[in-house]
Amino acid sequence: MYRQMLLIRRFEEHAAESYAQAKVGGFLHLYIGEEAVAVGALHGAREDDHLITHYRDHGYALVRGCDPGAVMAELYGRATGVAGGRGGSMHLADASKHFWGGHAIVGGHIPVAVGLAMAQQRKKTGLVVIDVFGDGATAIGMFHEALNMAMIWRTPVVFLCENNLYGMGAHLAEQSPVKQLVDRARGYNMPAAQCDGMDPIDTCRVMHEACEHARRGEGPYFVEALTYRFRGHSMADPEMYRSREEVREWRAKDPIPAFGKVLVEHGVASEDELQRVDKEVEEEVLAAVRFADESPPPSPDTVFDGIYAAPVGKRP
Repeated sequence: MYRQMLLIRRFEEHAAESYAQAKVGGFLHLYIGEEAVAVGALHGAREDDHLITHYRDHGYALVRGCDPGAVMAELYGRATGVAGGRGGSMHLADASKHFWGGHAIVGGHIPVAVGLAMAQQRKKTGLVVIDVFGDGATAIGMFHEALNMAMIWRTPVVFLCENNLYGMGAHLAEQSPVKQLVDRARGYNMPAAQCDGMDPIDTCRVMHEACEHARRGEGPYFVEALTYRFRGHSMADPEMYRSREEVREWRAKDPIPAFGKVLVEHGVASEDELQRVDKEVEEEVLAAVRFADESPPPSPDTVFDGIYAAPVGKRP
């Protein structure tokens, strides 16, 4: 867990540098501060469970096992990216890992998750769908429609809401009179629980319980991970809506050094071992950056590839 959180942090830091150098096009939404959610959540699920996320998706791609070089190349829009350079930062995906993306439309993927879960239900795969979104998405109509239908159909989906207190630049208190987002799910008689999104162990525990509930055929589950992003909504965000004092208070809860301290205190790792991991991860991310820098852009000849599916029976 420690290594994966550190991998996300270093990847995001170098992605920010590349963005500042104009090597990354479009938007860039960093996951710095929220690493414990992705790591804990996916450790609480099975590796073959399905995963669909919002556009702050780099961390989930890395934890799910996507190659860091291919993820960075996708940010660069290169042919060697996980989506062939066609998706970019907000649309990472890898079907071989049951990772169905990054979606840029806020809340737009939540009904899709219910459909994916219905497919697992009908095919009796025993797999669960993990649907990740932010607190801002809980105000979208599709969120409510999806939760309502998921409960009616008892689909095996775990709704994971990353409550980082801000939907873009609006504080949760400015958006809704509902202060505990678990109450939104409970309004549909859906079981729900909160976890400490700055602690990968607590997140893993709650997510495991939620996934097993859904896997047993008992229907959907809602998890609210209480977390915080240390950087702005995107790289273009001047962050005028929150105080430096607030950010400083949350940075004191940084999940990476906090978890490292726990590992040392319990004799799981030494300070020297953690420093060695840090060095190894830094080298891995630098290699990913070099790979992206050296990779070619997609060939113009492939511009129409992947737009239409071949008709059944006419596949090459």
